[in-house]
Amino acid sequence: MSKMSEMAATIEDLRSAAAVINEAANWLAKQFSGDETVPEETIPAELVLTLEAVRAVLANKSRAGFTAQIRSLLQKYGADKLSGIDPANYKALLADVEGLTDAT
Repeated sequence: MSKMSEMAATIEDLRSAAAVINEAANWLAKQFSGDETVPEETIPAELVLTLEAVRAVLANKSRAGFTAQIRSLLQKYGADKLSGIDPANYKALLADVEGLTDAT
């Protein structure tokens, strides 16, 4: 992958992650805006993790020196690339990534 296409992909990943964070911030602001009676149906069960948001987290960890550990985690979830991971496993994968402590 050329440097320019890699940069474009990173920019798109960052924009997608920012959109998810913005949605979460808007939801939180709405919840704490002083209206104590928030109907149950307006509370999301869980924010949906997108491929782009997970990719952004993994890219940051990889740049921090955790590339080998990330590859091992991807294999743990049955894939060589993130796109091969079942979206149902994104949350568990991110939990494992957050637990990485020894960059090599």
